[in-house]
Amino acid sequence: MMVEELKLSIIVPVYNRPDEVAELLASLAGQTDKGFEVLIVEDGSTMRCEDICKQYEGKLDIHYYYKPNSGRSETRNYGMDRASGNYFIVFDSDCIMPSKYIETVRRCLGQEYIDCYGGPDAADSSFNDMQKAISYAMTSMLTTGGIRGATKNVKKFSPRSFNMGISKEVYDKIGGYKNMIGEDIDLSFRIKEAGFETRLFPEAHVYHKRRVDLKKFFRQVNTFGKARVLLNTLHPGTLKLVHLLPACFVIGNIALVLGAVVSLLCRWKYWWIWLLPIAIYVFAIFIESLLKNKSLKIALLSIAACYCQLFGYGTGFISEFITRKASKKNQEELYK
Repeated sequence: MMVEELKLSIIVPVYNRPDEVAELLASLAGQTDKGFEVLIVEDGSTMRCEDICKQYEGKLDIHYYYKPNSGRSETRNYGMDRASGNYFIVFDSDCIMPSKYIETVRRCLGQEYIDCYGGPDAADSSFNDMQKAISYAMTSMLTTGGIRGATKNVKKFSPRSFNMGISKEVYDKIGGYKNMIGEDIDLSFRIKEAGFETRLFPEAHVYHKRRVDLKKFFRQVNTFGKARVLLNTLHPGTLKLVHLLPACFVIGNIALVLGAVVSLLCRWKYWWIWLLPIAIYVFAIFIESLLKNKSLKIALLSIAACYCQLFGYGTGFISEFITRKASKKNQEELYK
């Protein structure tokens, strides 16, 4: 397919996020390349964004839909079923696009067409301190976040749905997202299994605001950990060593703290040696975040965000590996 033939359709599922939609649409209206349509699909929200969408009529080729609540997977599929383009780009509602995002994607697809791509995420200068700390935790090579767009092997990248493009040909052949946890990675696996290729476009980044509350962030990454076990059940052999690292991190940290406590109770004067690996890791996070964000507060928050991410993902992985509750439930729902 030639780049001139690309007709881009942007799909955004929304659930009670009118303020986020306003920021997202503002960033799309500021694109240097205006050749795309936007489909905002409201998933049974009680706080609708229809009035906000109307403000961009004339500025964007925008289409607003409202449907009963059924979850983000079916909502994305709903949008793709109604899109007029031949290439779909899926964003989360909490994303903001740099002004040259569409221009970059069109250029990358023109240079080497691919049926599915994903892009990384970054923190925008407008983000608050917690959002920047969480963004650091999700993108740093000191955490598993480094695999979310920092990989050098761009041809083996599994796109994530907050910044993902798929051709209509792929969608018509394999269908869209399944109603399950880890639905975006499952889609990436099914795309590859069908003979298509996926790739990372490193320059096609978005600003992903994510959760601003550590409790919500923990629940989110805990679900990611559970999803990884489920995905290996549905796609055997996809579990890699790197996916085990958060679980090992959790077990290792607990073991080190217990070792320090026991040594202290036994009055061993070098009890603190047990805590030295933890101290070194915390210091590394602090220094890297400080150099990256130029903020003492964000560097301190980054320590909490990194531990929240690793413990959230790790405990989710461990609990799902032991119980297989989500795996059994999702398989029953997907194949009944």
